Amino acid sequence: MLKRKYQHWVQALLMSVLMVTLMTAVVTAVNTGFAGAFGQRWLASFVVAWPIAFVIILLFGRRVAQLSARLCSLDD
Repeated sequence: MLKRKYQHWVQALLMSVLMVTLMTAVVTAVNTGFAGAFGQRWLASFVVAWPIAFVIILLFGRRVAQLSARLCSLDD
């Protein structure tokens, strides 16, 4: 197990991999279909998008979590 101090990094890694995998697969399928070399086209999209998503989640993930917590407690 990793130490708790790495949770932010692990969460960003897992969130970015999940989101980018799904989003690039959907967008690739919508734009080019599943025929032919779908896997290669998807992987090319993933390789471009994943580092960007990872950095964005690292930079803004905590702020977004704080904002969502505030927005969800407005009625309390």
